[in-house]
Amino acid sequence: MSLATLADVLQPALKGGYAVAGLVTLGWEDMRAFVAAAEAEDCAVILQAGPGCRQHTPLPVLGKMFRHLAEAASVPVVAHLDHGYTYDECSEALDNGFTSLMFDGSRRPLAENIAQTRKIAELAHAAGISCEGEIGFVGYSDGEQSAGTDPEEAALFASETGVDAMAISVGNVHLQQNKEGGLDEARIAAIEALTNVPLVIHGGSGVPVEQRARLAKNTHICKYNIGTELRMVFGAALRDAVNADPSRFDRVSILKETHDPMVAATRHVLSALKA
Repeated sequence: MSLATLADVLQPALKGGYAVAGLVTLGWEDMRAFVAAAEAEDCAVILQAGPGCRQHTPLPVLGKMFRHLAEAASVPVVAHLDHGYTYDECSEALDNGFTSLMFDGSRRPLAENIAQTRKIAELAHAAGISCEGEIGFVGYSDGEQSAGTDPEEAALFASETGVDAMAISVGNVHLQQNKEGGLDEARIAAIEALTNVPLVIHGGSGVPVEQRARLAKNTHICKYNIGTELRMVFGAALRDAVNADPSRFDRVSILKETHDPMVAATRHVLSALKA
């Protein structure tokens, strides 16, 4: 059994100068490919159930899927709730076998974000699992604008909440389909000068691969969330499979053809981050 908590995989990354990928799942086909890629690269992986995934598949089902894959894997696998917005949602994930809870209070005032995140961290730690929080708001491509993380607020947030990992806003954007941006390295340095908590980059698909790898090695960034980059690969593979034979209707047959492209693309992501 290789089920792990977030702290189990991020503390070694912090000490060893590398990062672990938090891969955003939407269904069985991609999560299975993610674990296969992690085994091929011999590195840990974090399977993440975000809001979109949870709208399609209930948390009790996702928990069983994640744990089934983890228990058969040869590498550490974290079952992670991504962007939980309420205490009840986080509690439900805990009850259904998740080993890491990410509470997102980044839209709330600082004091409220700290208080709510602390409650989730206490819930998680009492059960022997991990908690990630977010300070500073990470915006969306062609959507809500980001609010950068203030280093002093980040230090207060880390010390007051007791989180195992801290997501920060340093130029990263959710749902970005290109890598034309980049992270604010001066702001990252200012944040890590005030805290030793492993740092998390949401919207990692928009970060140039070279910068991902360099910051994984040289900073406290220990987790990159990757979603859009791999969803684009899945969509292209699925479209090719459907178009290859318009008379084919068996979805299992069609979906099988997404596996190899997804494993290859995921291995590319993982290889740039690992030790």
